Amino acid sequence: MISHVIIGAKDTDKSGDFYEAVLTPLGYNRGAAGKWAAFRCGEDNPPVLVGAPLEGEARPANGAMFGFRGDSPATVDVAYAAGIKAGGTDDGPPGPRTNAPPGTYAAYLRDPTGNKIGIFHFGG
Repeated sequence: MISHVIIGAKDTDKSGDFYEAVLTPLGYNRGAAGKWAAFRCGEDNPPVLVGAPLEGEARPANGAMFGFRGDSPATVDVAYAAGIKAGGTDDGPPGPRTNAPPGTYAAYLRDPTGNKIGIFHFGG
């Protein structure tokens, strides 16, 4: 079981606002944990922390992607649009994914630091 997720950010405020825009439609609530923006989605899900790493400047995670689940294709669309509006960049617009399990609908974004995230709905 994952205990938490940390996403490095060059600008905690800007990235915090981006993740708030994307994660709120998915059921997350924003809080704070010291110098980090913290996001929770119920007690059974690990928190997501966004901020500057202690070791220096944040760099995009090469080969890593953080995936978040949406309740429906419409939720994926809303989260993706909110992320673009909040400073994210497109890395694959919302739509069906034929290279994934049947019924998968997804969108991909890059956050303000350049980290890749995916928003997924797994239909059936």
